[in-house]
Amino acid sequence: QVQLVESGGGLVRAGGSLRLSCAASGRTFSSYAMGWFRQPLGTEREFVAEIRRSGGNTYYADSVKGRFTISRDSTKNVVYLQMNSLKPEDTAVYYCAARTSPWSTDEFDYWGQGTQVTVSS
Repeated sequence: QVQLVESGGGLVRAGGSLRLSCAASGRTFSSYAMGWFRQPLGTEREFVAEIRRSGGNTYYADSVKGRFTISRDSTKNVVYLQMNSLKPEDTAVYYCAARTSPWSTDEFDYWGQGTQVTVSS
């Protein structure tokens, strides 16, 4: 079992920054791929960013490239999402996820409870 707890959401003005954190349980954290997803109100959940296992390759949605950075600290079992130059369209509930399978084509199988990010214009 993997438990994920997000924090760091809040209200920020357009152009501002926030850093989301996701604390993960489990002694094999470094072997999981970790991801961030978001769900704007009334829409489907969408991919934001992913960081692969200990090698740390990263992937981003086109909408956040150059503005968001995903990173992980395996000594603390935490994954971060640094969000800069925020836009009102970034407003959403942000979810942390873990993929315990070693295959990148498999789905993320553990999810956090989500944290609200609101960007005012």
